[in-house]
Amino acid sequence: MTATELARARLEHDQDVFTVRRLGKAVAELAGLEAQDQVRVATALSEICRELLGGGAVVVFSLDEGNLLITMDHASGADLARSEGLALAARLVDAITLEADRGRVTIAKRLPPHSSRLPIDEIRERLAGMAPVTAIEELRQQNKELASTLEEVLQLNAELQETNTGVLALYNQLSAELEETNRGVVALYAELDEKSGQLREAGEARSRFWATVSHELRTPLNSVIGLVRLLVGPGSEPLSEEQSRQVRFIGGSAETLLELVGELLDMAKAESGRLDPQSSVIHLPTLAHHLRLTMQPTSEPGDVTLVVDIAPGVDDVYTDEVMLARILRNLLSNALKFTPEGEVRLSAHADTATDEVVITVSDTGIGIPEHYLKSVFEEFFQVPSALQVKTKGTGLGLPYARRLAEALGGTLELASSVGRGTSVTMRLPHHDGTPEVRRVLIADDDEAFRAAARRMLYGFAVETEEAGDGTAALEMMTANPPDVILLDMLMPRLDGHALLQRMAEDEALGQVGVVVVTIRPDTAPAGHPVLSKQGLRRDQLLQAIRDAVVTDRG
Repeated sequence: MTATELARARLEHDQDVFTVRRLGKAVAELAGLEAQDQVRVATALSEICRELLGGGAVVVFSLDEGNLLITMDHASGADLARSEGLALAARLVDAITLEADRGRVTIAKRLPPHSSRLPIDEIRERLAGMAPVTAIEELRQQNKELASTLEEVLQLNAELQETNTGVLALYNQLSAELEETNRGVVALYAELDEKSGQLREAGEARSRFWATVSHELRTPLNSVIGLVRLLVGPGSEPLSEEQSRQVRFIGGSAETLLELVGELLDMAKAESGRLDPQSSVIHLPTLAHHLRLTMQPTSEPGDVTLVVDIAPGVDDVYTDEVMLARILRNLLSNALKFTPEGEVRLSAHADTATDEVVITVSDTGIGIPEHYLKSVFEEFFQVPSALQVKTKGTGLGLPYARRLAEALGGTLELASSVGRGTSVTMRLPHHDGTPEVRRVLIADDDEAFRAAARRMLYGFAVETEEAGDGTAALEMMTANPPDVILLDMLMPRLDGHALLQRMAEDEALGQVGVVVVTIRPDTAPAGHPVLSKQGLRRDQLLQAIRDAVVTDRG
């Protein structure tokens, strides 16, 4: 589309620069440009015109598809590409085009999309009526424009200062609130640390109390049991039937107390992490049969049936026989105690998906209300029931059984329904007793996770060691490289990333298998099995260790 010419002017003398500048501003105004853009066009035009003086240039103003075009044909031979005037003008308009071979310079300024532009004929008429101006008049006009621009700048500065004042006030308010919040957070952390210390001290004091009391009670109780056996055993003085019955009651009570003392002592050991299983291969059907013979229902004969159901494939279990017997005796005793009639069943089967033995003790007894299901695993808690008078206990049975199950590397869960019975499920690792790895190092600053990992590795590793930070882990590995390291990425002194770098630099440590266990698996480095701490299962951990050994050594 051909551009529509609005006006033209010649540029021969200094006076013509002022005329062209004023004409350019008028064209910009009539074309619909805003005041600031009018000044920009006029200033850019005057800067280029000064460079073209003496060449008889012709300046043409036109409109073309939403653009104001100003074309200057000249014969000055000046190198405009390097001129300061052209560089300044280029910052004020949208585009400047140089055609050196034709001696032409073109300025382009985009018009607003909805500008209030006058008709072409009216624009031409107004431009034609403009009279030439003197330098003084043009200077006076420029001063007015400068004063107007200065007023606008001052107004903008005032608005900006007001805005800055508001921003500063808001910043001060937010800073004060943030500082107050930080003080609260610091105080909360201090209180939490204090509470944690108190809980730790209380736990240690309780463990010491249990251990001390248990130890001190064992001697007199054993003496009582021994004296009862002397009184009723062979070679003792004859006792009447009533005396024998009373003495046997004394002996039974003493044996019950001795068993309770043993449970208390084991609970203290379990809490302190010093309850170490002594594993061997045991025949589960034989153990279950022995328990069925020795456990007698507390109700009338024939009212409760004790059933044992051991599925094929779980005959031999590698675990601590004494601990497992205590767990099952405890669970069966509870089931028989709270089942006035019906059935108590001890069943076991193999879960091939998780490589575990699942042992369940279920009954058809009175059940436990749902809101008590979590409380039953708290020490000394007893569920209120209609049979409470007949069934006295200590409230240590289920907590004790769960601690023992965890010490064996397993879990113990309970489900119950009032009036329909209770089911307790224990899951234990199922293997033949042959460890798959020699030594595993657990590098993590979370003591609770290290204890959980040790239980999961029970029977799988010959030896398990712990390190509370990366530096300690590096020292232990340097002295005796393990087969596998369970590595947390966020540790004090030396984090997981730095420890991996050190291991890569050492030939011996480079052969150690690595399993990354972290709360942020998405940030873990590539090249090693990665597990999330949340919901970690034993089968997942063992498979990851197998993969790490094959990957890093294969």
